[in-house]
Amino acid sequence: MREFYPLLAQCPLFQGIPQGELEQVLPHLGARTLRASRHQHLLAAGEPARWMGIVLSGSVRIVHEDYCGNRNILASAAPPQLFGEAFAWVAFPALPVSVEAAQDSTALLLDGQRLLHPDREILPVHPRLVANLLTISAEKNLVLTRKLALLSRRTTREKLMAYFTDEARRAGSATFTLDYDRQALADYLGVDRSAMSAELSKLRQAGLLESQGRQITLLGPLSPAR
Repeated sequence: MREFYPLLAQCPLFQGIPQGELEQVLPHLGARTLRASRHQHLLAAGEPARWMGIVLSGSVRIVHEDYCGNRNILASAAPPQLFGEAFAWVAFPALPVSVEAAQDSTALLLDGQRLLHPDREILPVHPRLVANLLTISAEKNLVLTRKLALLSRRTTREKLMAYFTDEARRAGSATFTLDYDRQALADYLGVDRSAMSAELSKLRQAGLLESQGRQITLLGPLSPAR
């Protein structure tokens, strides 16, 4: 685990905690590394919501699947971002979502119950950990609000346009690279993949965007520069 300490020092959960203290605290949080191949679950829906994780390599997706197998990608996380903390922190009886590897990935799992009920070794840094968790939760609420606004769009075309505009603004450029492949993007937007592909073709034909693989360039009225 020592090889990951420089990365963990960048994790929002551990902001303001010196590496020496971090090394002492992690064993008392039940820290353990977990490796997963692409599409493999790190945490599965229905399991006790005890663990939160930090992405150490690769990337993960938080996915909700209904009884019929319909998938909705709620969010994604890359190093050194945190996932699952909300469910572990409030001790949900069972996870309502799954966390799957978007590619071969490694994560550090932490026992949320040990953070909720700290032992004496954690007490010196516990206030900082809690403050960091509150900040992380507030930031994720903002992201969730943006996604709800995106999903409230009525058509696939409107969802695509809103999503691309947000991504361009986040990148600070009309050219940006998508986090998702075609199927994952459809799952994130909650739309049919075939319908989405058809709308992308129409947007290209209308001269509103160019695309090459996952790279998108916005043109015309879609461009944030216009």
